Amino acid sequence: MADVGYTKPTNAIVVYGEPEVEFLKVKTVANCYPGRLVKKDTSDYQVEVCGAAGVAVGWLGYEQTEPSARPDTVDTIYVVNKTVAVLHGGKFGIVALLKQGENVVKGQLLVAAENGEVAAADAITIAASGSDNITDGQGVVGTIPAGGLPVARALESVDASSAAADIMVESLI
Repeated sequence: MADVGYTKPTNAIVVYGEPEVEFLKVKTVANCYPGRLVKKDTSDYQVEVCGAAGVAVGWLGYEQTEPSARPDTVDTIYVVNKTVAVLHGGKFGIVALLKQGENVVKGQLLVAAENGEVAAADAITIAASGSDNITDGQGVVGTIPAGGLPVARALESVDASSAAADIMVESLI
């Protein structure tokens, strides 16, 4: 049987599913490429790319953005003050950018990294307070991992050791 699985779309970024779409304005344009994580800029209606451990509000869309506002290709940066589609809601696949130096396997959790990219999540450790057993969830303590909460799950194994690379992910935000 031939290999099966998800296929990266051509000049589009949504792999599967129907994300929620919010239209916001690009305020700070640095690294605003389709598929990058974005966060709130100076107002709730403006976005900029999300940094490491940032609070992402969604992903920069592409095919959902009005043709007059979107770049010619998914590899071209958006223009400042354009109204763009920001995708969120989870349970959809999207082509993101895996940070240089990362090597992840299918199923691995990912967090926000510099320039709106994603990186492998640190292990999350939770222990019961004063006990070795967690039975009812009371007294459970833990911390948010250094990289922040996971924003996606890898849909494929990708080695970006030498250069940042496209990766299909399932959005968790």
